[in-house]
Amino acid sequence: MSKTLVISLDAMGGDHGPSVVVGGIADYLKAHEDADVRFIVHGQAEAIEGQVSVHKVPAARLDIRHTDKFVAMDEKPAQALRRGKGSSLWNAIESVKTGEAAAVVSAGNTGALMAISKLQLRMAAPGLERPAIVASWPTMKGITAVLDVGANIDCDAAQLIEFAIMGEAFQTAVHGTKRPTIGLLNVGSEDMKGHEQVREAHRLLRSGAFDLDYHGFVEGDDIARGTVDVIVTDGFTGNVALKTAEGTARFISGLLKEALMSGLPSRLGALMALPALKKMRSRIDPNAINGGPLLGLNGIVVKSHGGASAYGFGNAIRVAGDLARSDYMTKVGASLKRMTTVLEEDDAGAATATGGETAQ
Repeated sequence: MSKTLVISLDAMGGDHGPSVVVGGIADYLKAHEDADVRFIVHGQAEAIEGQVSVHKVPAARLDIRHTDKFVAMDEKPAQALRRGKGSSLWNAIESVKTGEAAAVVSAGNTGALMAISKLQLRMAAPGLERPAIVASWPTMKGITAVLDVGANIDCDAAQLIEFAIMGEAFQTAVHGTKRPTIGLLNVGSEDMKGHEQVREAHRLLRSGAFDLDYHGFVEGDDIARGTVDVIVTDGFTGNVALKTAEGTARFISGLLKEALMSGLPSRLGALMALPALKKMRSRIDPNAINGGPLLGLNGIVVKSHGGASAYGFGNAIRVAGDLARSDYMTKVGASLKRMTTVLEEDDAGAATATGGETAQ
């Protein structure tokens, strides 16, 4: 018999709190009836219990841990670290730290989630500075993992390689891609394009020392095309790309709705095209791909959109479960250790070459 998977949930995070979190549990259980999963739900017990009754979630699936404290959505990370102990967010992460739960999901304050997770769980390998946030991006060919999308503004070559390693393992664990192809986001595909850090990462990835299926440089339009399975970039560029894509999607959706509602013939045409329109909406619905893990931590932490629906939060639970059941942590740990060795050898080789040139 398989061991019961336990997932810890912050019920007070996000825009809607327990209604969406408990609704997400119900949605997940409906889609995974046979899954051997139990949830530890942290937050105001009375509010959680009320939603359990509304959504008819079996009591055997839940362990409600009461606390009146919660981290506000606009609270700064430093404040959350000082005042967050005993909050629903803190306690949810602590369940992973103690080994009581295999993963944690929260729709709460991103900065606080990252800061408290790093404090309690630590990083997965020496040298890792901050977690990377990965986004599952709908493309013409399926789903592409893009990271980092906001956690690390400035990245050196070693960090970009870390993202490539973690992104590959994530894409395999969550989206089932056997050997993901990896691209490095740049302003052009030529070797001389981009700043020094991205060119150095390109050189090292292209060497083949990391056992990754490295495609090379990709450009912004390659994201939606699905040119590669994993796209690596720094958090500044990734976040700008993500917000631009979200805004463009809303703009096009608005234009389409306006055009289809512009007159009786258009409305009749929209009615006939309704199945196709619903299919298109499902492809670009943020709730359908909700759940962005914080990669690089010594534990599984998944961030849900603050405004996610119950369906969306259920998908974030699915992402957490997929990662927890996979060998993601083991694979990433081994790969990061190998990366450290490769970079040390590369530095030693460069130092030897420089010394030889100086001697001459």
